[in-house]
Amino acid sequence: MLFGVFATHSPESCPMNNESSKETFLELKNKLDVEMKKYNINKIVEFYMSVLEHQWIIIIDAIHAHDIEKLCIDVGIASTSIVKIVPLSQFDEVVKKIKFKKR
Repeated sequence: MLFGVFATHSPESCPMNNESSKETFLELKNKLDVEMKKYNINKIVEFYMSVLEHQWIIIIDAIHAHDIEKLCIDVGIASTSIVKIVPLSQFDEVVKKIKFKKR
């Protein structure tokens, strides 16, 4: 199942402006690779950043949102950001559900 992880931090805690956040950010890729194996995280599909919005958008293929929550805590994302985890559906799959929905 796909989940969108939306992590928003303040300008003050931005890795561009904060030494502690910078350390967390620079270690993030390695920590994600190691820690995601502990939880039922199949893969990180994409990882985007909007620098001016101070937001990270991570698309994760996982079984449970609670595993993603634990991952965000373990790798430090939750220490600098407000994190929202949202289940995602592909557009084509939603269209199929709508077309074949029994009334």
